[in-house]
Amino acid sequence: MPKVSVCIPTYNREKLLPIAIQSVLQQTLQDFELIICDDGSTDTTAEIVTQIDDRRIHYVRHPRNIGKSNNMRSGFEAASGEYFIKFDDDDRLTPDFLARTAAILDEQPDVDFVGTDHWVIDINNARDPQVTDDNSQKWGRTNLSAGIIPNLLEVVFVQQSFQIGATLFRRQVLAEQGYMRPNIQNCEDNDLLVRLALAGKKGYYLPERLMEYRFHAQQQGIGRAIPYLKDKIQYLENFQFESEKLEQIRRSRLAESQLLLGLRLIETGETQAGKALVRVGQSASRPKALVGLALSFLPMTLRKPTFHLLRQVQSQSI
Repeated sequence: MPKVSVCIPTYNREKLLPIAIQSVLQQTLQDFELIICDDGSTDTTAEIVTQIDDRRIHYVRHPRNIGKSNNMRSGFEAASGEYFIKFDDDDRLTPDFLARTAAILDEQPDVDFVGTDHWVIDINNARDPQVTDDNSQKWGRTNLSAGIIPNLLEVVFVQQSFQIGATLFRRQVLAEQGYMRPNIQNCEDNDLLVRLALAGKKGYYLPERLMEYRFHAQQQGIGRAIPYLKDKIQYLENFQFESEKLEQIRRSRLAESQLLLGLRLIETGETQAGKALVRVGQSASRPKALVGLALSFLPMTLRKPTFHLLRQVQSQSI
């Protein structure tokens, strides 16, 4: 049994996947297996993976696209290591990631997972120190001390400080929780971390940048926003917290997501469904809701450019 199972889910990332793979093969801790689960790629992914001569690599290829979380689950089911990490095919690990995080799990058997900070890199693999610092501050990692997190649910739900691609888990702990929920494309990481916190698991924070997270254009656009917001609503509806503070935050985020999704649906022509969601989520911003409902009466030839113009005005006023 290998010490660590590393899983890279992939889909049509022939240019970036080799970089992610090399970051695993170059780890200072070499006792690992690398599972590449391919969600029906139609590019040269299969040729790239099968040409790498390393017996530690296991290639799980699906003949058709089965969805992000289902693909991740297939990689987890194929794993046999004591520890487990999943990171995306457009990111990479620094050489000491496995050694540094596995050492903590080895030394502290009461710790269930270890999260780290990470660098932000661009499409050309260059680190951006300023964006990295801003990102660490935005997600509350600059306020976390090294060690076991005492208020884990607040950290993973409110601050969302842990990034799963920068976190090493005990595989058995993930198995107990069912790993990722099936048939969702987004927010599956947040969902898993909240379930772990609610189950009383212990998370450890290591304040070192041991992973590299890539910002690039494919992560943007309305085509990605709509499915993301749908999954975010489902994720937020999965929970109801005992803490009134956390429950208020959950309800507020749910209303905001419903409003934003409603506005996006109105913009793309799903008018009735969009109006219904805007009304449900109007507590997040009544002015935005009223504007969205008013724009729903415009013909599509005017509706899309008007939404675009309003977003431009809003971004310039920030």
